Amino acid sequence: MSTINCRGKILDLTTPQIMGILNITADSFYNGYLNDSMELILMQVENMITEGARIIDIGGQSTKPGSLPVEANEELDRVMPVIESVHAHFPDVIFSIDTFHSKVADWALSKGVSMVNDISAGNIDESMIYTVAQWKVPYVCMHMQGNPETMQLAPNYTNVTKDILDFFVSKINDCRNAGIVDIIIDPGFGFGKTIDHNFQILHDLSIFGELDVPILAGLSRKGMIYKTLNCTADDALNGTSVANTIALMNGAHILRVHDVKAAKEAIQLFNAYKKAASN
Repeated sequence: MSTINCRGKILDLTTPQIMGILNITADSFYNGYLNDSMELILMQVENMITEGARIIDIGGQSTKPGSLPVEANEELDRVMPVIESVHAHFPDVIFSIDTFHSKVADWALSKGVSMVNDISAGNIDESMIYTVAQWKVPYVCMHMQGNPETMQLAPNYTNVTKDILDFFVSKINDCRNAGIVDIIIDPGFGFGKTIDHNFQILHDLSIFGELDVPILAGLSRKGMIYKTLNCTADDALNGTSVANTIALMNGAHILRVHDVKAAKEAIQLFNAYKKAASN
């Protein structure tokens, strides 16, 4: 679990790493990082890399609550030129494709992308797990109750932590049986969960360490933060840093964020704290 192999690029997870978010869609809950030109996109990617992101996660589909999915071909139209351009400019960077369409994942992987981030963990497109297995790349399995269009209407669990843990036990088994070696789990903050559910998961995050796979935390500027603070997503950076720090304290290996510099500082302080605690 200490490393994952991203098509020959070895990512060391003994210290937490950062996944920077690159949204290629006009429909996002947080607009701070949306760009409308390739030049600005390349500048954004370069900035995230400079600030400390080891992975850049490219997505052409909005998955905010209430959003409607777009078909694979439309998603491809959005991400194809971006993936080709960023990979050409930054060939040594680990790029991830944020998609639940196996067709999109397959094309992206053929163009140099080396990780798949699937909010549905293969539940929307049953071919996804087998596509990832064929390419032998890391797979981020996220838990989501329902789908983006309906997931926040009435989230319901018997025990949110246990239910998600049981989901991952089954999903990891499916991935292993298909031949996926590097599996990363994401409990899916904000995806079919109430604010209380989200904070319970954050509190219990260390429990998911029992699964012996890396944990990704995607808390950046989400509703659980800005609604609790009675502010907007634009004003939720400080709250995000606090939530990310709690996630690190509870075992997160990867932070998926809009704001790389702040996440890097949280990791630096966390590492200093761990070093002191071990002395």
